[in-house]
Amino acid sequence: MDNKKYSFREITAADNAAVASIVRNNLEKYGLDIPGTAYFDEGLDHLSDGYTDDAGGYFVILEDTGRVVGGIGYAGFPYMKDTAELQKLYLDDSVKGAGLGYEMISYIEDRMRESGYKASYLETHENLQAAIHIYEKCGYMEIARPKEVGHSTMNRFFIKNLYK
Repeated sequence: MDNKKYSFREITAADNAAVASIVRNNLEKYGLDIPGTAYFDEGLDHLSDGYTDDAGGYFVILEDTGRVVGGIGYAGFPYMKDTAELQKLYLDDSVKGAGLGYEMISYIEDRMRESGYKASYLETHENLQAAIHIYEKCGYMEIARPKEVGHSTMNRFFIKNLYK
């Protein structure tokens, strides 16, 4: 891991453009700048407006300089009992490989537990092999495609029990 220090905080309106850019850049890089992905989410450019209740949240990760280098969120997933959906985990290319993905997942799972969720669900795409590797190393198990998929292009689905 590099010598930089990183911190988390809730997203603010001032972070919206940076987060949207990180999300879109990642999806473009993996050929997922297509309908049915977060690339075209109506609220992506105003992400801070979408997490306003106690059932979820979105957090940015900052370098010690204050630059936003990634983000991760969660919201209730009403189709599965006591389950939250891990949403929009993306990192700027400049910080990939530093172990931040693992830190982000641990951080968001703690927020999910604090909100009373017992499981974490996520949907991703087979093109995102590095992300899938991290999810599996963090204890996520692949499941069959639920009928209530939020992004129609996603083709890999995972769940994790938040209590061991």
